Formats: sequence, C-alpha cells, structure tokens
Amino acid sequence: MGKKSGFASLLLVIAAGAVVASQLAIAQTAPAAVADEPVPTFDQKYLGNPVNIKLGQTVWNTQCMHCHGSKAYPGKAPKLKPGELEPVFIFDRITYGFKGMPPWRAVFTREERKALVAWIKSDGFAP
Repeated sequence: MGKKSGFASLLLVIAAGAVVASQLAIAQTAPAAVADEPVPTFDQKYLGNPVNIKLGQTVWNTQCMHCHGSKAYPGKAPKLKPGELEPVFIFDRITYGFKGMPPWRAVFTREERKALVAWIKSDGFAP
C-alpha cells in the first residue's frame, strides 16, 4: 500500500469514528423520557410483518451496525445472537442501554425501537 492510499484509508477510519462518536454523544446527552415506558408485547404477527422488519433494518443500517455489525469487529460491541434473546429483552437494552451502550429511547421513537426488534429477530438479520 502506498503512502497516499494508506493516508486516505486512515482519514476514512478517523471520519467514520467521528460520526459514530458524535451520534453516541447525542444519544447520551438526549433528555431522558419522563417516565418508564410500558413493556410492549411482541407476537408473531408483529415480528413477521415486512413493514416492521424493513423499518428496523433501516434503523439498524443507520446506527446499530456501526458497533454491532460484522465490520465493527473485533471489540466495539458484542456480536448479537438473536436466537438466544427474547424480544422484550432486546427492546429493553435498546431503550435503556446497558454498560457501554447508550439508551436510545430519546433518539428513536418507540415504533422504531420495536421495529428494530422485529429486524433483529427476523430470518434476514445477519449482524
């Protein structure tokens, strides 16, 4: 790799890191919801609805894959194993965060977070 292409690659990595860092800063400083949200129910009709899955995929592609996607390894965030996770558990982690993951309830609507669960639990999901 030449000096120019190596430098260009370095700049792309730095720029991508800055975008993710700024999005995380927004999520961490966004105002918290006034009250805890009721736990949604996830039935097969909701989880299998193509509209919900597509919305969830869009949210995943714009935000979540930066840390949980296959190109984010090793080290940014755990690789998801959706078969082992219950929908309510996934929604809770998205909504309230966990350890290094910020809460997303002030960033994404309830419907976007529910749809994200539908995408993660879908057959098409592959982190």
